[in-house]
This record gives sequence, structure tokens and C-alpha cells, in this order.
Amino acid sequence: MSQVDINHARALVYQLLSSLFAREIDEKRLKELTSEAAQQFWNQLGSDTQLSPSVDKICSRLNEIQDNEALLELAADYCGIFLVGTKHSASPYASLYLNTEDEPLLFGQQHQQMSEFLHQSKLQVQSHFPEPADHLAVMLAYMAHLCCHSDDSTQLRFLETCINSWLATFTAQLIKCDKNGFYSAVAILTLEWVKQDTLQFEPQMA
Repeated sequence: MSQVDINHARALVYQLLSSLFAREIDEKRLKELTSEAAQQFWNQLGSDTQLSPSVDKICSRLNEIQDNEALLELAADYCGIFLVGTKHSASPYASLYLNTEDEPLLFGQQHQQMSEFLHQSKLQVQSHFPEPADHLAVMLAYMAHLCCHSDDSTQLRFLETCINSWLATFTAQLIKCDKNGFYSAVAILTLEWVKQDTLQFEPQMA
């Protein structure tokens, strides 16, 4: 594979992970995620031994959903974990994990930083996604953009300062409050993927 092809494949993984954190899975999205093309993608991703346990859990849960009730249960998991904002949830905003204040505020420093990154790249958070720019889904989508539109040092700097700096803490919190395991698997997959993606730059950056 050429470097262009590799970067395109990396971008697709970041886009997938972003979409899973961005919103609940509805019937249309479920069909996309369990389609034949998606299964080939999951199989390729799961061929990595570090990623396969999480990929297997995600695919197993998606394939188990056979009716609207099961889909609503998964949507309820998403809401309970990401949207309610209690100590029993895992809010997906960088500012809540990186700020030192007793009560860090949304739309703070990390939001401003991400907004500036988006502005510099002539991008913006879509109007139907009314969230602060430091939402994990926004950061992963921006990383997908960087894969194809920036140099290695820019990508590595963004990964280390904006994602790696809080992703492990967020994942640990999510695991504590996720009773059914689907979003824990998504978070662990994201953590492992980002870890590996970061490492692949290091020989070049040395």
C-alpha cells in the first residue's frame, strides 16, 4: 500500500470511531455497521491482535440486535453514559478531564483550542451536532482530516496533546459506568487504536 492509501485507511478508522461517539445508533446506522462491506472492514481491523477483543465485542453486540427494543436499549446506554452528566456517566469532553478547577466548565480552554484548529483548517462542527468542539467525536473526526491533509509532526502533536492527554482517563471512567459493555469496547478500541497510531510516528520523529 502507498502512504496515501495507508492514510486513507487510517482516516476511515477515525471516522468510524468518531461516528460511534457522536450519536446513538439508529436503524439506518445499524444496517451500515452490519453490512457486508462493514463486516470486511471490521475483519480487517480485528486482524490486529491488540484490537480484535474489542472488535469482536462490538460486532457481536451489533449482530445481536434483531428488533427495535434491543436498538432502544443500546440508545439508552448511549444516553446514560454520555448525555446525563452525572458521576455515574462518562462525559466525552476533554475539558472535564484536563482542567484542574473543582468544577471545570464546558466551552472552556480545550473547546477554544479545538475551535481554532477547525477554523484554521476551514472546518466547523456541523449545525446538527450542537456540542462543544472538545467532544471526543469532533477530535476523532478532525484526526481523520489530518490523516489526509497534514504532515506527520502535525498529526503526532495533535494526537499527543489533544487526545492521548485524556483518552485513558475517559476510558477508565466509561468502563466503570457501562453495564452492558458495548461502549466500553468502543472506548478500548479507540484507546488501543490511538496508542498504535501514535507509535507508528515515533521512528520517523526520532
